[in-house]
Amino acid sequence: MYPRPIVGVPSDRREYGPHPFHMVGEKYLRALVQAADVLPLMTPVLADDVDIDELLALFDGVFLTGSYSDLEPHHYGGEPSSEGTLHDPYRDAVTLPLAQRALEEGVPLLAVCRGFQELNVVLGGTLHQKVHEVPGYHKHLENKEDPLDVQYGPSHPVGLPENGLLRELLGSDTAMVNSLHGQGIARLASGVSAEAIADDGLIEAFRVDGAPGFTLAVQWHPEWKAMENEFSKVIFKAFGDACREFAGRRQV
Repeated sequence: MYPRPIVGVPSDRREYGPHPFHMVGEKYLRALVQAADVLPLMTPVLADDVDIDELLALFDGVFLTGSYSDLEPHHYGGEPSSEGTLHDPYRDAVTLPLAQRALEEGVPLLAVCRGFQELNVVLGGTLHQKVHEVPGYHKHLENKEDPLDVQYGPSHPVGLPENGLLRELLGSDTAMVNSLHGQGIARLASGVSAEAIADDGLIEAFRVDGAPGFTLAVQWHPEWKAMENEFSKVIFKAFGDACREFAGRRQV
């Protein structure tokens, strides 16, 4: 039924030549339109000029994307990043308070990759800056020389805990996911429950216990060719359904 729910998608800020641009990967936008049946609204990361509550009043949901940049480590008490690490403080300044306010207001929230890491930090968790350098964990990075379909192809299994949302949505206790991340959860925030655990023990999805609205974060990239992947489709549909329900309540 139309009009479709509006989902806010905070942008990345990148400089090309002397000019800054605000941008969102098309794969995220397509997944939201096709698999969640919502209308994505790209949101500028202009924290000094745009009020978070003003933004949130427009949205029936919030989607936090992945990114090539890493969250600045001072947000979670981490050590300074290694030289050459790409950061995006403009995004940090919008996504962190936006996620916090969405949680408080019960606005449906879906977060992937960098967004998954952002939400863990918002809730008080910490991150490994380089998972592959931590003893006991596999290398979760992609090979950038591979074709995209290989980079985003199934990489490793995750276990879906009993009584979890993802297990209920998929109807299975395991799933195969892709893996294109250098960072990962070091300490899981309190007040959340793990929704997916990699075969090396790394937590790759969580939900927020007692959140007034749908709140789910996953480390992998379900947006990649979402309509061709059953697991991706059920995740985005659940998010879209939550956005439709939220929009309906606001119209009453």
